Amino acid sequence: MTSTLESPPVSGPKPLLGRTRTTGEQVGVYLFVILPLVALVAAVPFAWGWGLGWSDVVIGLVFFTISGLGVTIGYHRLFTHGSFRAKRGLKIALAAAGGLSAQGSVIEWVADHRRHHAFSDREGDPHSPWLFGTGPVALAKGFWHSHMGWLFSRDRTNIERFAPDLQADADLRKVDQLFPVLTVVSMLAPALIGGLVTWSFWGALTAFFWAGIIRVAVLHHVTWSVNSVCHMIGDRPFKSRDRASNFWPLAILSFGESWHNSHHADPTSARHGVLRGQLDISARLIWLFEKAGWATNVRWPTPERIAKLRVES
Repeated sequence: MTSTLESPPVSGPKPLLGRTRTTGEQVGVYLFVILPLVALVAAVPFAWGWGLGWSDVVIGLVFFTISGLGVTIGYHRLFTHGSFRAKRGLKIALAAAGGLSAQGSVIEWVADHRRHHAFSDREGDPHSPWLFGTGPVALAKGFWHSHMGWLFSRDRTNIERFAPDLQADADLRKVDQLFPVLTVVSMLAPALIGGLVTWSFWGALTAFFWAGIIRVAVLHHVTWSVNSVCHMIGDRPFKSRDRASNFWPLAILSFGESWHNSHHADPTSARHGVLRGQLDISARLIWLFEKAGWATNVRWPTPERIAKLRVES
């Protein structure tokens, strides 16, 4: 009688990468990365004396704030790091607001960022500027890669390894699936509001350009600068195993995300700007959510923890 031996189950961690993007998805990435950049370059002559009004500025600032905080508070501090727990309504609202940034769906964004922290500035990090060496040419290549070049890779982070908890959340799966719709809303809602405010097609067109395309482009580059600039230059007052740095000029535009060395030293902390004078708008809003009862179990840094993480002078 012949017996058949079954192959033993494969053990070990799941692979870093999941499926590759389809051609359609890859084309979409190129469009949403390159077109806003082209629009941003075209903005200077376009704005020179015409085509920009106060309604465009106000609408753009409102959408920049909503979508930006959706990324910093929702995508990053809540969903990636679990810095606090959110009531269901706030959880869904933050996921949807993050989708308005056109930076990717919530689950894929989180998977990429968790992978970044797991392999920060080492092989496996999706967007480290230090993967090619330390010479001038290598650093130029690294800056491009960390800032936006990595987005063009067709390989996608393995969600089953890096974001299984989000994949198991029915609410987040639904918001994740609605990312294309949220992107369209992010472009057309400013145009609709601009048209109604000015009661003109021209007002709708300029709002679409400034509060839609240009706003997305600026927010993209602010977020990407945290990946690139904040891993290359700045202060490092806290112990971390990588080259993440605090870069104060980006603190306001990034809503506190550019206190990046502090964040990498204590990733689950709800506040990144932990030292005196370090403005952290995202942390302040989380504090308000906590006071309203919408956020619980907030992981605030203690003076003892901050002192423990400080680099000895």
